[in-house]
Amino acid sequence: LSKEFSSASSTTTVGTLISRVARNGNAVMEKDLLNHEDLAEDRGDVIDDIFDETYREKEGPKPPLQYVWRNIILMSLLHLGAILGLVLIPSAKIQTLAWAILCFLVSALGITAGSHRLWSHRSYKATLPLRIFLTIANSIAFQNDIYEWVRDHRVHHKFSETDADPHNATRGFFFSHIGWLLVRKHPDVIEKGQKLDLSDVKADKVVMFQRRYYKPSVVLLCFTLPTVVPWYFWDESIIISFFIPTILRYTIGLNATWLVNSAAHMFGNRPYDQNINPRENPLVSLGALGEGFHNYHHTFPYDYSTSEFGWRFNLTTAFIDLMCLLGLASDRKKVSKEVILARKMRTGDGSHKSG
Repeated sequence: LSKEFSSASSTTTVGTLISRVARNGNAVMEKDLLNHEDLAEDRGDVIDDIFDETYREKEGPKPPLQYVWRNIILMSLLHLGAILGLVLIPSAKIQTLAWAILCFLVSALGITAGSHRLWSHRSYKATLPLRIFLTIANSIAFQNDIYEWVRDHRVHHKFSETDADPHNATRGFFFSHIGWLLVRKHPDVIEKGQKLDLSDVKADKVVMFQRRYYKPSVVLLCFTLPTVVPWYFWDESIIISFFIPTILRYTIGLNATWLVNSAAHMFGNRPYDQNINPRENPLVSLGALGEGFHNYHHTFPYDYSTSEFGWRFNLTTAFIDLMCLLGLASDRKKVSKEVILARKMRTGDGSHKSG
């Protein structure tokens, strides 16, 4: 038996390896997984982000698509507004463009370091001030409240590329990118989501406060604040202030996240597990602050870095490391190099030898 996690300074060493054969659809693969009890104890009882090989899709015809026309209209208008924002960039002040970039980075961290790595996977621990900051950043991002984001993401991991996956990539690029938001959820997504254990998220008062006041927080933080700051502080045009730091920034943030669901499930190599769809996609990592190392992430969802390469194309990892240095975060979970290499040799596609 070997250890799954490294024992480097300020990282946690937990669990022993168990080896078993797991089924993912028709593919059969051998996986090294943590003992679920050990893993749950260390991550606050979180085991619902580990693929459930017992799930089987229901036989018979698929339910018909039910379009959500409100979302279709709003998403269309949003992207038209983003195009206008692009057209207005040459007319914007440099301070406004810098402000838009800052808003994008903060909002992205609310998703990557917040709802994803902290709350969905419990891959590190955060103090109250950091949790408050990440919750504010999450509202700036406006990609559903943390509780709902965590629920959908854990379902995605537990039932990846099946009918119970909210953005099942086997249904095509468009569906996994944005289409899943334009139609009603498959009944299996709803059913499995209701059965998840989300007690750890419910126990976080910061998360539940955000859920209670999510709509006004989005109006204030995603739309009002990014617009008012350039208009008030450096006399930027209200039109430019609205369409660049708010609409264009918000649209880019959405698509950066969606590319993790679409492009990172279709394009790239699979050095860790060739039997699953998620891929290593450096371009997605660049745009999504480190979330494109997706073959690694679905193989080791509990690693705080979502990658074995540290800060490379991974601003979120650098941010978490900085927070640890400042005493605002701790207990980063990291997979040992020995386990990573063993997994590459056993289930990878061999691309690590050339990379």
